[in-house]
Amino acid sequence: MRVLTLLLICLSSLGAPATAAIPARIVSTAPSLTEALFALGLGPSVVGVTDYCLFPPEAAAKPKIGTFLQPSLERILALKPDLVLTLRNPVQLTEKLRRLGLRTEEFNEDTTADVFSALHKLGNLTSRQAEAIKITASISRDFDFVRATAAALPKRRVLFLVGRSPGTFQGMYGAGAGTFIDELMSMAGGLNVLASLGQQYPKVSVEQILSFDPDVILDMGNLDHAAGRPLQPESEVVKLWAQYPQLRAVRGKRVRIVAGEIYIRPGPRMGQAARAFLRLIQGIQ
Repeated sequence: MRVLTLLLICLSSLGAPATAAIPARIVSTAPSLTEALFALGLGPSVVGVTDYCLFPPEAAAKPKIGTFLQPSLERILALKPDLVLTLRNPVQLTEKLRRLGLRTEEFNEDTTADVFSALHKLGNLTSRQAEAIKITASISRDFDFVRATAAALPKRRVLFLVGRSPGTFQGMYGAGAGTFIDELMSMAGGLNVLASLGQQYPKVSVEQILSFDPDVILDMGNLDHAAGRPLQPESEVVKLWAQYPQLRAVRGKRVRIVAGEIYIRPGPRMGQAARAFLRLIQGIQ
């Protein structure tokens, strides 16, 4: 459950009404939305963020409103925002905030198309349309490069673990179909071994992994980085997987620790993430 909670935290073009004022006090309830605000040049207008909003570094200094799954309505109200940004989540935050009379806009960031739409919607809400166009154009150029490069390379069957219990193979969750992570891996020539499970972030067992026998294993470890703690050394991750030498990825030395939240953070850095997937899956820059 801890792993799934951290995943939600990290996972974590409609125009604004013509009469709506440009917001000057914005509260973000998800790290990906915070990152988008700063990328659009709206850092000075951000008055509240979650405990896990660590990028860019300036975001970490902003007043905190709790976590993605446990936001404090009292703290949000105290900040007197004229706009609150939310993602669809299990705690019905959007509805709660609107009942309190707060102007609240909800976003969906499941797929790359969703993220592009979210960036343009946010640009429209804040009169930063030109900046949003530049960001999405840059991401698209990176996507085109990765697709073109991977087209000439072999397809590789890939397992992407978004998290697990510390030092064990318990509580493993992976990225399945219908996610932007699945799309980025596909761009880089990866065939997602979890795509057939029919869930976006399915729980995964060792038995299933042995059955899938992926060519490449991308392991985010216990997601310590999401809580601001040091990342688990890659040598420890490789040693853990060495218990299963029958796996093709272990034999071929293609077990990789995935360092950094860009791999599970939908938003302005998706182009960088796609290039990183190309390096991890295909072994090239």
